[in-house]
Amino acid sequence: MFLEQGIKKENKFSKYLMGTVFILFASFLGQLPMLMAILYQTTFKGKAYPSGDQELMRFFEPNLTLFFVLFSFVFALFGIYFVARFLHRQSLLSIITSRTKLDWSRVWFSFSIWSIFTIVSTLLYWFFNPSDFMLNFKLIPFLVLVIIGTLLIPIQTTVEELVFRGYLMQGFANLSKNRWFPLIMTSSIFGLMHIGNPEVAKMGYEVMVYYIGTGFLLGIITLMDEGMELTLGFHAANNLIGALLVTSDWSAFQTNSIFKDVSETTVTIDIIMPVVVVYPLLLIIFGKKYSWTNWKEKLTGEIV
Repeated sequence: MFLEQGIKKENKFSKYLMGTVFILFASFLGQLPMLMAILYQTTFKGKAYPSGDQELMRFFEPNLTLFFVLFSFVFALFGIYFVARFLHRQSLLSIITSRTKLDWSRVWFSFSIWSIFTIVSTLLYWFFNPSDFMLNFKLIPFLVLVIIGTLLIPIQTTVEELVFRGYLMQGFANLSKNRWFPLIMTSSIFGLMHIGNPEVAKMGYEVMVYYIGTGFLLGIITLMDEGMELTLGFHAANNLIGALLVTSDWSAFQTNSIFKDVSETTVTIDIIMPVVVVYPLLLIIFGKKYSWTNWKEKLTGEIV
């Protein structure tokens, strides 16, 4: 059982706090190349130092900015491995899945189904609201984006899944000895982690319903499937395909994508619908395919 793999008497919750600090420190080390590049540009090139996220997005060329932002997750991944292996005496696999090896068929199925949904829904929205989009396609920058995104975005999404649906999920299970508390805590923290995103500043705090709702979706999938493979595929597809298709002046990722959203975006049914309609349908699809049963016990039961 996935949560039970992390239940050890010596795994005090204080260890998880220490491990989280170490992972954050590793991520900070990964930001040093970007900070050095900014220092060089401001000192020797006379550029103004970026004072916020939006200025940072325009400080470098979009592909270079994306590379710098994602590079820190490579260091964070090594940090997670170090913490799991040496602080908790667990294998990295044990915070990914309860299976004896990673089930890549689950990863690819989830990636495929969410990629198809993202592409189709984006094209339909563009077809019915063409004035909300501007063609942003430039072949060479787009190909560079494909290379950077394909290599680094899955690392970024994997790190987030390892931290929230793996490491902290098991950490809160150690603390509470039940399943509902880890689900609520990791989903809420995951959503609140996005509160500084420019999308929130643009659309207001109502958009947090989407982020927290996505956290609950991924948490439910992990607990029902006894592993993170499906969430790894979903999260990678969501960020990678989204980055390749659409960018905007107020999105977290400024990319050389195919389209640019130029609409006056507000929180509408397009933001809420995935949480209340699409996500439940996705759970039904996964549940049917992988024969999930005993939902109440797996999501709220006690851990023995």
